[in-house]
Amino acid sequence: MIVFPNAKINLGLRVTGERPDGYHNIETIFYPVSLCDALEFVVPSEPLEKDLLTVTGIYTGTDPADNLVMKAVRKLREKYTIPFFRIHLHKAIPVGAGLGGGSSDSAYIIKALNKHCGLAIENHDLKSMVSELGSDCPFFIDNTPSFAQGRGELLNPVTPVLKGYYFVLLNPRISVNTKEAYQHCHSGQPSTSLSELVNKPVTEWKEVIKNDFEDYVFSKYPITGRIKEDLYRSGALFCLMSGSGSSVYGIFSKKPQLSDELKEMTIFEGIL
Repeated sequence: MIVFPNAKINLGLRVTGERPDGYHNIETIFYPVSLCDALEFVVPSEPLEKDLLTVTGIYTGTDPADNLVMKAVRKLREKYTIPFFRIHLHKAIPVGAGLGGGSSDSAYIIKALNKHCGLAIENHDLKSMVSELGSDCPFFIDNTPSFAQGRGELLNPVTPVLKGYYFVLLNPRISVNTKEAYQHCHSGQPSTSLSELVNKPVTEWKEVIKNDFEDYVFSKYPITGRIKEDLYRSGALFCLMSGSGSSVYGIFSKKPQLSDELKEMTIFEGIL
């Protein structure tokens, strides 16, 4: 069985406070995009004694045993009896890029195994299970535009406000450490919720929708800030860094003419 775990972007990201459990409360809108990995699993004819994962494509920097896909399978096996699998993950979503690639992989493998093994686990239980693997993992279970609060696991669907817009996603091949980004981010309660701001026209988002991680990431990695500036110069209606970086996206009314430098960093573009 093969599935295609997709990336997400953040339409705004506010860090609203610290939590007793060491995490932070946030407010964001997760929005799915079509850039995706490929994830395949099979049950070999000769039974295995353990799960085997092969990773190709973009280098993840981690041992396969520590990959979120393997952690997700082990999490599922804590409660359910399932065979051992041979798994192949081909990475196309950059790592440490603010696009949720690893989280999507873990959610998709659990969804796929739930279907393949006939476990009949309800979506709310799947979300609870993957929330232990990462804060944005539950989003990828339903995989629809959602207003997120708490650690990112409290989700409410929102209207797909970007439908029909042209979207450009760029990555400068920089991996941002999320924990470090949080350590340098100042939290505060926004005066107006993103759930309200996102209903404004996209042309008004530039002044009101923010990502609290941009100041730190732009100062440490100036190229990320330059990408945003260049996208606006190219005619973008709205640009923002996604997650804790380093990817930056632009929303356009039509396909833009980008500079050669921006084209080299483009990892996905198309109509949303």
